[in-house]
Amino acid sequence: MKPQAPIIITRKGRAHHGGHHGGAWKVAYADFVTAMMAFFLVMWLVAQSPDVKANVAGYFRDPGVFEFERSNGMLAGGTPGMEPGMAPEAMAKPDPAALLRERQVLQSAAGHIREQLMQAPGIATLRDQIEFTLTSEGLRIELIERAGSSFFDSGSALLRGESIRILTIIAGELGKLANDLAVEGHTDRRAYANGNGYGNWELSSDRANSARREMERGGLKPGQVQTVRGFAATQLHRKDDPLDPRNRRVSIVVRSQAAVALESALQK
Repeated sequence: MKPQAPIIITRKGRAHHGGHHGGAWKVAYADFVTAMMAFFLVMWLVAQSPDVKANVAGYFRDPGVFEFERSNGMLAGGTPGMEPGMAPEAMAKPDPAALLRERQVLQSAAGHIREQLMQAPGIATLRDQIEFTLTSEGLRIELIERAGSSFFDSGSALLRGESIRILTIIAGELGKLANDLAVEGHTDRRAYANGNGYGNWELSSDRANSARREMERGGLKPGQVQTVRGFAATQLHRKDDPLDPRNRRVSIVVRSQAAVALESALQK
């Protein structure tokens, strides 16, 4: 009698429905959520005050104005984040709208000075040597020398006649502003000494002081100049050529009130 073969029973598992169908629905859902968020943002903005709308519009027109901002929110008036142990006054932030307004005021002042320089007789040689730059510190006006064309007598702090007229025009416009000023003197790296210990440090400081005196005669308010600095050749205008005459210059810095307020808060 043959042994009986083993009986093998195969059971089928239950069918699994609703398996993997791809991730396309996730992309569509994400697009939907993004669109809804944009819609509610627009609706929120429509309901805001004109000041808030101006802040938002100003940010997108010129984000560089907001370079001081390091808060948790995009708009002025929000509560900025504070690090542990940091004093509240150290978290003072300039108002973005105020920064924008001040930038416009400084741009306008620079434009008025340019117009008056263009109309003034007898300064055609030097007016092309005046540069205007807006920086985080404020408006920087630089009187830059060139080979054979200087604002001062050679090697001295004595201003020439056309230079005095230029400084008078600048002072007449800046005297209308509430901003403090700093006046800086700069030289090239060419060694200067008269044998009595007088060198580029003294020359740069004396030239800055000469410019200050003429501007105070020309229309600056008493005490508007807060700082007079001589840098010698430590801050070259043409770093690639330390002997370039364009390194010799006087800089008039119209200090941003927002930057001054921030600096004062951080020093407390």
